[in-house]
Amino acid sequence: MAGFYAQIARYYDAEHRDKSDDLAFYERLIAAQGPGPLLEIGCGSGRVLFHLAQQLTVVEGVDSEEAMLARARRRLAHSPAELQGRIRLHHADVLQLEPGRRFRYLLLSYNCLMHFHSQDSQLALLRRLREWLLPEGLLVIDLPNAGEAFASEDNEALTLERCFHDPETGHLIMQQASSRLDRATQLMHTTWVYDEIDGDGAVRRTLAPVVFRHFFLSELRLLLQLCGFRVEACYGGYGQEPFEDGCERLIVQACPA
Repeated sequence: MAGFYAQIARYYDAEHRDKSDDLAFYERLIAAQGPGPLLEIGCGSGRVLFHLAQQLTVVEGVDSEEAMLARARRRLAHSPAELQGRIRLHHADVLQLEPGRRFRYLLLSYNCLMHFHSQDSQLALLRRLREWLLPEGLLVIDLPNAGEAFASEDNEALTLERCFHDPETGHLIMQQASSRLDRATQLMHTTWVYDEIDGDGAVRRTLAPVVFRHFFLSELRLLLQLCGFRVEACYGGYGQEPFEDGCERLIVQACPA
């Protein structure tokens, strides 16, 4: 995981600049549930973290990739003093982290859990998170709907995902991907291809391979149950749509059992 995000860190913020549907989901959740300290696992450059720090007074994030956290630190340095006082960043493996407090909200935001491939690592993570959650707390897990991936054609074709401009350089970035799903292990092997085109038309290509683990709702329920959680709600999208066949996301809210 670290190698992948080190390669794409310079593109990540521009690539996700327009993504805000999950931010609105978390805003509504916190407004309904009330304030409290929050920890985001895999916070990266802080897209979710900085937004929620406007709503909460104690917001922490942990990430194992220094290249992503460096971007978050630069952003923090240019933030208002009030915001700086609310945010704490940890450069660590979450399985080794000792945060020193318990949390009202724990977020495995946008696809984070997919980086934990083995059942042992999944259980180790969830057990640690259970220790860090306050009795009235919530764990939120945001994943793609695995059913859609398993139903799609698997031909490893190189597909254009999006085009965007890097605000730091002005260069056009063409993002493409080639994927292969191992349905027995539920592992998606993807190679992201970033073609960066400068003002003279020269192309710089970055290849970033990564492996994602897909999860089905039934196995996620069992994993959470084994680690002392109870599924409180399950949605198929950020608008809190029902989780059903054909939905885009699998968003689970879990509380202490």
